[in-house]
Amino acid sequence: VEFSYPPLKHGEGHDSHSLPEEWKYLPFLALPDGAHNYQEDTVFFHLPPRCGDRTTVYGVSCYRQIEAKALKVRQADITRETVQKSVCVLSQLPLYGLLQAKLQLITHAYFEEKDFSQISILKELYDHMNSSLGSTLLEGSQVYLGLSPRDLVLHFRHKVLILFKLILLEKKVLFYISPVNRLVGALMTVLSLFPGMIEHGLTDCSQYRPRKSISEDAGLQGNTPRLDDCVSVSAAATSNTNFGMGGGGRKMAGNHSVEGQKANVPFSQSEKTCNGAQSSNGTVQRLKVPSRTSPASSESDWETLDPSILEDSNLKERERENTGSEQAENLPSEGMSSESLPITVQPQANTGHTMLVPGLISGLEEDQYGMPLAIFTKGYLCLPYMALQQHHLLSDVAVRGFVAGATNILFRQQKHLSDAIVEIEDAHVQIHDPELRKILNPTTADLRFADYLVKHVTENRDDVFLDGTGWEGGDEWIRAQFSAYLHALLAAVLQPDNEKTLSDFGTAFVAAWKNTHNYRVWNSNKHPALAEVNSSHPFQGQYSVSDVKLRLSHSVQNSERGKKIGNVMVSTSRNVVQTGKAVGQSVGGAFTSAKSAMSSWFSTFTQSTQSLGD
Repeated sequence: VEFSYPPLKHGEGHDSHSLPEEWKYLPFLALPDGAHNYQEDTVFFHLPPRCGDRTTVYGVSCYRQIEAKALKVRQADITRETVQKSVCVLSQLPLYGLLQAKLQLITHAYFEEKDFSQISILKELYDHMNSSLGSTLLEGSQVYLGLSPRDLVLHFRHKVLILFKLILLEKKVLFYISPVNRLVGALMTVLSLFPGMIEHGLTDCSQYRPRKSISEDAGLQGNTPRLDDCVSVSAAATSNTNFGMGGGGRKMAGNHSVEGQKANVPFSQSEKTCNGAQSSNGTVQRLKVPSRTSPASSESDWETLDPSILEDSNLKERERENTGSEQAENLPSEGMSSESLPITVQPQANTGHTMLVPGLISGLEEDQYGMPLAIFTKGYLCLPYMALQQHHLLSDVAVRGFVAGATNILFRQQKHLSDAIVEIEDAHVQIHDPELRKILNPTTADLRFADYLVKHVTENRDDVFLDGTGWEGGDEWIRAQFSAYLHALLAAVLQPDNEKTLSDFGTAFVAAWKNTHNYRVWNSNKHPALAEVNSSHPFQGQYSVSDVKLRLSHSVQNSERGKKIGNVMVSTSRNVVQTGKAVGQSVGGAFTSAKSAMSSWFSTFTQSTQSLGD
C-alpha cells in the first residue's frame, strides 16, 4: 500500500505500507491475477470486518496501466517499462456500480496527471463520497447500477434458475472467467435476483480469518464503538511487479464527523469482539459473541438451529427487561441470544417504502416476508473475487460454503473443492454430484417459468411499462419475477397438505432446501404478510404438448448424450447433401428430401432451445 486516506492503521501516516491483519489480502484483491493482460479493469471484492463490528467491508477497485516513459515524474521504484496501479474504495455500503462509475472517472484523471505523487484528487474523492453517498441510496434502484439481469438471462437463459436454486441450497459455487469485471458483474447480478440481498443480505458474508491470523486472545478485545460514518483511501504498490493501489476510500453511512471519528477509534484485533452500540447516554454497550473453541464447535454452530430457543416461555419476560430495539440492531450472526425473542413481521401498507425490521436470529434487516434470506451468514461466504492467496478458504473447516469468483485456472481445476463450477464464457453450469443434478433438474413449471423469462427478454415486442417493475422484459421486471417466484415458494411451504403444490418447485429440491440454515432461520419467525401471497407456482398447470417440447429440448441440450446425438444429426445431414451431389441429380433429390426432413425434425429442438436454454 503506497497511500491511504485516512490511514488504514491508527497512528500511522498516509504513506504507511503496513496493513491490518484482517486485510492482509487487500493488495491481491485490488490488483487481481492477470491484470497485466488488460489496459484497465474493475473488480468488486469483500473484506472481513476489522473491528468488533460484524459488517462486511465492500471493496471496489479500478486498475490501469501506463507506459513508464509517458510519466512526467518517474519515481525511483519504477524500474519496468509499464506501471500498473489500482485505486480502491472501501465502503460499508454495497453500492458497487455507483462507486465504480465515480471511481473510474477519478482513476482516469489520476493517471492523466502522469505523476502519481499528486494525491490531492484522491482526498477530494474521499470528501465527495462522504458528502454525497448515504444509506438512503440503498432504498432506490441505484444499488443495482451496472447489474443487468436482462444480460444474464440472455447469456445463461434457463440456467439462471438453476443458479438461483444452487445458492438457495447454500452449495459451494465457483464462478470462473477472465477478465475480472465480467466475473464480478455476473456473480453479483445473480445475487441481485434475491429480494433485498444486495441491500441488506451481505453484511455477514465475509467472516473469514486470514491464514496465520492474529491471536484470539481475549486481551486484544478493545472498546470499539460502532463506526457510523467513515471513509478511508488507500494506495499500494509491490516492487516485483510495479503494481499497487493508487488510492481507496471507505464509506460508512451515518451522521458523525468522518475523519475525527476515524482517527480516534482504536481498532480491535479480535474477531470475537462483538458489536458496540452507542446508547443514549453516550456509553458503549456490548453484546458477547459466543466464542468458538475448536473447528468442531464452529461446525456445529451453523449446522443446526435449536428450535427450543424459540419455545422458552421465559423469553417474553426477559425481552421486556431490556430494550429490544438496541439489542436487535446489534445481535451478532454467530448465534441467537437467549435473551431475545423471535419476531413476528407484520404486513405493512404499500407506501412505496419497504419497512425493515432487524431479524433477531439472522441479524439482517428484514422486510415483512423475511427477505433477504439469511444465506450469507454463519460461515457461508460471498467473495465476488478470490485471490490465489485465499485459496485455503475453499477447504477451511470454518467455511461451510461459498459463492466465489476466480480468474485463476487453478481454482477451476480443483473440482473437489466445489459443488458446482459456473463457466461464464460458455454459460456452462458444471454440477459434479449426480444427486445434486437430479435435485436441481427443473420441473415442468420451472421450465415454463424460465421459458417465459427468455421469451420476454429475447423477443421483439411492444414496450409495455408496468407500474413498479419497469419495462416488461427489463432488469426490474426480471427481478420482480424472481421475487414473485421466491415468495410463492415460501407461501407454499407454509400451507398444510402442500405436497402437490411443492412438487411444482421440485419435491427433492424443497426437501433439500428445508435442511439449509437460511430456511431454518426464516421458518423460525412468523411472516403473516405471506398469507396474501398466492401459494402456488406461478406457472402451475396441466401438462401439454408444448411442455413435452420444452422437456425434450432441455434434455437434448443439457445432457452429454443429447449433445452427441445433436452433433451426429448435424454431421449426418452434411454427409447426406455431399453424397447426393456426388451420385447425381435424381438420387440427390431423394437425399435432399431426406436431409430436409431431418433438418425440419432437428429444427424443432433448436427453435425451442433458443427460447429456453443454450
